[in-house]
Amino acid sequence: MKEQSSRPLAVFDLDGTLADTAHRQRFLERTPRDWDAFFAAASADPPLAEGVAMALSSARECEVVYLTGRPERCRRATADWLAEHGLPEGRIWMRRNDDRRPARRTKLEILRRLARGREIRVLVDDDAFVCEEAERAGFTVVRARWAAASAALKDAQEREGRT
Repeated sequence: MKEQSSRPLAVFDLDGTLADTAHRQRFLERTPRDWDAFFAAASADPPLAEGVAMALSSARECEVVYLTGRPERCRRATADWLAEHGLPEGRIWMRRNDDRRPARRTKLEILRRLARGREIRVLVDDDAFVCEEAERAGFTVVRARWAAASAALKDAQEREGRT
């Protein structure tokens, strides 16, 4: 355990980075948006090969942790999904169920907290706003551009603080 705690961190987003959300984005294109159905369908997300390969590769030199905009109520399904798809074990950082701040704020807050005690080697995320804020704060960022997000998902991430 001691060796792992001194390793740098590789921080990975989930939706649009490791998990393909395309099949469930339809729940966000309705009015009102069906958040319960959107998150309930996450267990059926196919893995994104590029993101999974990067997480597995990063695990050779870094401790992999996950930083997601998913609410805390999705923790068990998220952990099960990661294990099912052979991703490295790692702590999962999630937003509180009642936290509706934009992902760029919640994720940057957690990144700064993590950086107080550990080197963060890289953040891998698909959200342009999160990436821009992290880069501005001095973090090394890989922009996950291997999955297309719907306009509804981007709006949800920025305005509604739901993912």
